[in-house]
Amino acid sequence: MLQNNSELVIVLEGLNDSLINRQIFFAFALTSYLFTVFVNLTLILTICLERSLHEPIYFFLCNLCFNGICGASIFYPKLLHDLLADAHVITYAGCLSQIFAVYGYVFCEFTSLTVMAYDRYLAICRPLQYRTVMTPQRVMQLVLVTWIFSLLETAGGTLLTARLALCKHHLPKIFCTNWEVVKMSCSDTTPNSIYGFVLMFSHLTQFGLILVSYTHLVRASLRLRSDRRKFVQTCLPHLITLFVFTLSLMFDTLHSRYALSSKTPQIVLNVLAAEFLVVPPLINPIIYGINLHQIRTRIVQNFSLIRDIQKTHPAKAAQLNSNINNI
Repeated sequence: MLQNNSELVIVLEGLNDSLINRQIFFAFALTSYLFTVFVNLTLILTICLERSLHEPIYFFLCNLCFNGICGASIFYPKLLHDLLADAHVITYAGCLSQIFAVYGYVFCEFTSLTVMAYDRYLAICRPLQYRTVMTPQRVMQLVLVTWIFSLLETAGGTLLTARLALCKHHLPKIFCTNWEVVKMSCSDTTPNSIYGFVLMFSHLTQFGLILVSYTHLVRASLRLRSDRRKFVQTCLPHLITLFVFTLSLMFDTLHSRYALSSKTPQIVLNVLAAEFLVVPPLINPIIYGINLHQIRTRIVQNFSLIRDIQKTHPAKAAQLNSNINNI
């Protein structure tokens, strides 16, 4: 048994079968990371700079995109480093930090989607009360509660994992997850299992609240054409986002808790394990940017303006690019 976890170095075995094509994987991962950050920042800046988009739903969307950048930044830099390194290792403290960051992203994503469902319920089912209830102060409170609640949940699970004594140091994944580290332990993991069930119940409750809110939303949208239009424009992207995130997270849970066939290629296992950190941050801003007319129109106008300035006034274009870089 390894008593001093602080000196433990964990070997990540998920990339062992990918060393031959590491340059291809590196190029693909780097491109995916940069594009993910670009589309999320584009949507955030568009909302921040356009006054007509200073509404609660768009502010919550900014928070969702910011969390997406955090999720991608947790995963990609370490992956890019390991793709160029001969040894794929991480310290135990680094592994715990990665667990804290990964699950903080997961819980914040789920709680953010719950808050956005509540916002859409008020906007469509209680339109006369919406402005009274969803004040700027209330929006800030909901965002703060989202982050505080998520980080407290994550801190509890990380502390329970940190107390365990490990007897293994090989982890069959490309990044650290709580369940895989718990399986490496020689200690009693009952408190971890109980806490896991508490978290599962908490987020299943959130999922239930989302379903209840959308039951009311569908009923309301069937009554009036205006409500139906609002449902399609703002609620449909939210449903797609929720579906993509839940499906991605389900793949990781099945991969971690239930051993897949040993004949399954390692690259397939890696994709299933990392999907919830790769797909939602990339897809979310694209879904909202395409479906929300106000955002789509403003993005097109901004890029058209920049292109026209570059053609007619190169000096102004250089100054504009400098101003953007200073934001």
